[in-house]
Amino acid sequence: MTYSKSKAPLYPKSHLLAASGVAALLSLALLVFPSREVEAKKTFLDLRIDTAAELATTSEDPFVEPFSKTPFTALPGPSNPESDASVIESKMGPVEAKPTTKEVVVATGDTLSTVFAKVGLPPSTVHDVLSSSKEAKQLAHLKVGQRLEFELDDAGNLAQLRSPLNKLESVQLERTATGYAFKREQLKPDVDTAYAYGRIESSLFLAAKAAGLSHNLTMDLANVFGYDIDFAMDIRKGDSFEVVYEQKSIAGEKVGTGNILAARFTNRGKSYTAVRYTNKQGNSSYYTADGESMRKAFIRTPVDFARISSRFSNGRKHPILNKIRAHKGVDYAAPRGTPIKSAGDGKVILAGRKGGYGNTVVIQHGNRYRTLYAHMQGFAKGVRSGSSVKQGQIIGYIGTTGLSTGPHLHYEFQVDGVHVDPLGLKLPMADPIAKNEKQRFLALSKPLMARMDEERETMLAMKSE
Repeated sequence: MTYSKSKAPLYPKSHLLAASGVAALLSLALLVFPSREVEAKKTFLDLRIDTAAELATTSEDPFVEPFSKTPFTALPGPSNPESDASVIESKMGPVEAKPTTKEVVVATGDTLSTVFAKVGLPPSTVHDVLSSSKEAKQLAHLKVGQRLEFELDDAGNLAQLRSPLNKLESVQLERTATGYAFKREQLKPDVDTAYAYGRIESSLFLAAKAAGLSHNLTMDLANVFGYDIDFAMDIRKGDSFEVVYEQKSIAGEKVGTGNILAARFTNRGKSYTAVRYTNKQGNSSYYTADGESMRKAFIRTPVDFARISSRFSNGRKHPILNKIRAHKGVDYAAPRGTPIKSAGDGKVILAGRKGGYGNTVVIQHGNRYRTLYAHMQGFAKGVRSGSSVKQGQIIGYIGTTGLSTGPHLHYEFQVDGVHVDPLGLKLPMADPIAKNEKQRFLALSKPLMARMDEERETMLAMKSE
């Protein structure tokens, strides 16, 4: 048989009829039997409906835990995070991110910038904090060991900063809508009285430390008796002291001390007493147990705990000029920068350079008395010619300006224009307790003196057992 190349191939008629039948059967199958995906969805939906119906009709079955007979709710579809969050927020309110807290302990060499950097805060935040207020600038004065507690918001920005300065005081900085607000918090402690006794073997500081007195209380004790006792020259082994002072505590924990209320100092066998008294005008000072003023017109020593390196003399050989020359004052050797105090109330008639004296302050006290302080490293703030000073006020600092071989204070005292030895001078007294307040003072003084006597006797009795 011959076929033409341009015509489609011809199949037997029986083959064509069979192919048509298979196609018809496939079409019918697709209509009657759905795909697996469609069937799976249909089966899952039917299962939910059938389960709900079964639970509704078999809830009384003793082998099935009862369900609530509330109308059945279809199971949710795939989870939508946005819709889930909105549901939680609508029922519980907005979900706030918790702030991050970080703590830094100031180390040697740290500045506010380095501390802020440790918690991830940029220099711009340091600038914003320090420029927010005059008080906030105090944060820049860091001490080694100081704790800074940071609170950062969810964006990592500073929300709050708190730093305890001591057990009674802390500072806090909090971000507001307009910047940063600075606040100083101070706890009010309970105040009781405490007693301490000490016997000097080598120095007042060591004896005071052994008696449990702080450095500040020791300095206060020296200041109280500084009018009668020269602590640079007069202290001897065997001297003793007693102190009744304020003890501060919070929740039973000791957090600091307050004022000395009463004290007794025995120096070279002679006892001196002191009682703190606040008069009706609110002014506080120290008086002897019988009401005489502890405060003299001049303090005995203008430099605390210095060493006398040269005394008043009319024939001393000058260490630099190498000549016999009168030394019309007393030299107190002390470390450079040690504070120098005014011996009494008065008016500064010179605060400047004075030849071989170097930096010098001269103070006029009334009509008769004048004091001079030489070789200073520098002058205290506010001390200038014409200014007024109070007794005990810091007027300058130990140095070695002028003709000086080392850091010391050269101190002169004049009475009616004549140089006198300040160590041998009998100091003029200040006013005693006012007569109309004497009974009030004695009502305070007698119990305090009795307290010290009783405490000392008890302590000595315990030591002798």
